[in-house]
Amino acid sequence: MLQINDIEKKKEVLNKLVEFLNEKYGNATCSLHYNTPFQLLIATILSAQCTDERVNKVTNELFGRCKTPEDFVELPLDELLKIIKPTGFYNNKAKNIKKLSSILVEKYNGDVPKNIDELVKLPGVGRKTANVVLGNCFGIRGVVVDTHVQRIVKRLGIVDYDDPVKIEYTIMELLPHVDWTKWSHQMIAFGRDICKAKHPECTRCNLRHACNYFKKVAI
Repeated sequence: MLQINDIEKKKEVLNKLVEFLNEKYGNATCSLHYNTPFQLLIATILSAQCTDERVNKVTNELFGRCKTPEDFVELPLDELLKIIKPTGFYNNKAKNIKKLSSILVEKYNGDVPKNIDELVKLPGVGRKTANVVLGNCFGIRGVVVDTHVQRIVKRLGIVDYDDPVKIEYTIMELLPHVDWTKWSHQMIAFGRDICKAKHPECTRCNLRHACNYFKKVAI
């Protein structure tokens, strides 16, 4: 897929994207259910390779039983495994959740750190998860790069690589800081609604004439 080489052209495409997102997904918010930063941290970890809808069903039961890191430390591993099994990859997720809960209790007095460098040191927490928590719970804006964001910016030609960290920093350079968190929610909504991984609905997309992917498939 071709990349746009000129920085000004990238900004032009990104500005069109922002305008479209604001018009169509202006009210987009985090779709995971949570009441505390810790609960959002857990929900985001569970959302890896799983739909938010399924995660919300699981956390409805999970958070009814365990609300704090202390609760998760006390919850037997086999019981945690049983509850989160529907989210997939549950063995690694359960081990990471148990470990990070212990760390939060022992090192942070049960609180979630408000610093991305500290957050990514926790088991199972990458920059995407950290930015979700920081942006939604602490007002610390960041660019969340999930599979929807990766796919869309590549199709538009803004990037030609898949590395989520590189994509994050590229968008941070091109997009005003004030828009980072909102833009991430809007992009996820756009990816679920129109710019899907399989069978994207290009005819519904106002960006199709600026999209490298559409230009390729339309030939």
